[in-house]
Amino acid sequence: MIEVLVSIVILSFGLLGMVGLQAAALQTNRDARLQSSAVTLARELAEIMRGNKDVALLTTGNPYLVTTSTPLVPPTANYCLKVGSTCGSALLAGQAEMTDWLERVDAELPGAKVTVCRDTAPYNGTGTDVGLPTWNCTPVNANDPIVIKIGWTRASLKAATASETAASKPPSVMLSVTPGYVQ
Repeated sequence: MIEVLVSIVILSFGLLGMVGLQAAALQTNRDARLQSSAVTLARELAEIMRGNKDVALLTTGNPYLVTTSTPLVPPTANYCLKVGSTCGSALLAGQAEMTDWLERVDAELPGAKVTVCRDTAPYNGTGTDVGLPTWNCTPVNANDPIVIKIGWTRASLKAATASETAASKPPSVMLSVTPGYVQ
């Protein structure tokens, strides 16, 4: 009888370990799905910008260059891509594309933060975070590369603290936008 009780205790410890492993696997799967979604969204915005190249290269009034916080709203929201509306210019189309894109980012990534800017130093060069991407943008001139930075709130198996937001962590996805063919 004692041997059976001891074997049940040992088996229960093994099962508890497997439950913890399953929880970690589910969390990792969720993180991978969100990372994949963020990369897809960043690539999509890069292609949108390449498709509307004349507006994306503007040095002032560029609707694609944004710094957002929650909720994700572009500086000049435009809903001309909705059914029944029209866009009169490429600039309005760019504003509408950013409005639509930011709405989808907000829907897919929890607590998302997006920064699209010209940046010559997208990685931290000092302190303990050397080599990590940064939210800050350091443009030098109007021809600097455009960088898309996306971050989101990551759920944790540990007790979450109030400071664990997208803005308090380095960007999870960073994509440099390369220009298309220039004629």
